[in-house]
Amino acid sequence: MALIDVQAPLHEAHRDNHTHRDVNGGWLRPAVFGAMDGLVSNLALMTGVAGGNVGQQAVVLTGLAGLAAGAFSMAAGEYTSVASQRELVEAELDVERAQLRRHPADEEAELAALYEARGVDAPLAREVARQLSRDPEMALEIHAREELGIDPSDLPSPLVAAVSSFGAFAVGALLPVLPYLLGASALWPAVLVALLGLFLCGAVVARVTARTWWYSGLRQLALGGAAAGVTYALGSLFGTAVG
Repeated sequence: MALIDVQAPLHEAHRDNHTHRDVNGGWLRPAVFGAMDGLVSNLALMTGVAGGNVGQQAVVLTGLAGLAAGAFSMAAGEYTSVASQRELVEAELDVERAQLRRHPADEEAELAALYEARGVDAPLAREVARQLSRDPEMALEIHAREELGIDPSDLPSPLVAAVSSFGAFAVGALLPVLPYLLGASALWPAVLVALLGLFLCGAVVARVTARTWWYSGLRQLALGGAAAGVTYALGSLFGTAVG
């Protein structure tokens, strides 16, 4: 008598059940951009000044000034950008809300046409549009998703974006300065810490983007190292010319 594997259907169902990463990037973009920008820009700034053969105090002051200026600049820019985007979205939602109030039948027909264009049979598309249009708020959400590609209940916060960018930039920019604050008197510990930070940031990002950790880490290290090398060479050139 043949035995029946009763677990096979369960195993098949388990293999079919899967999840996806968050691809919207709402939190990833400002955090990664802020931290990387803080690391690369402050490292390049400090190496450029150090290349001009200035004293340790001038390099540390440059790093602290770059941290403060960059963090506030990032926060202000991110706040303005996200606030402007949100205001534009809210204006478009007001337009859509007014259309739903003034021309409900036309908007319902428009929604049905959208579903038909995606392959839904005409009678079913009209019925779905009719049912969804019974609730004005639901109708607004559906039209916003279908026509504008946005979720009215999940708009980005300018304040959250600004604070996130400020914090991420400050942490990244602090790394090259930290060895000096802990007693280092040469540039190489700051460069080493900053490059290590770049590699670790790239490796962490790889856990979200599905890239191999070493590839993502080495890419960030190479970009940051190139920026630091170029600015150091320019600092040396300008320092010699000015001196």
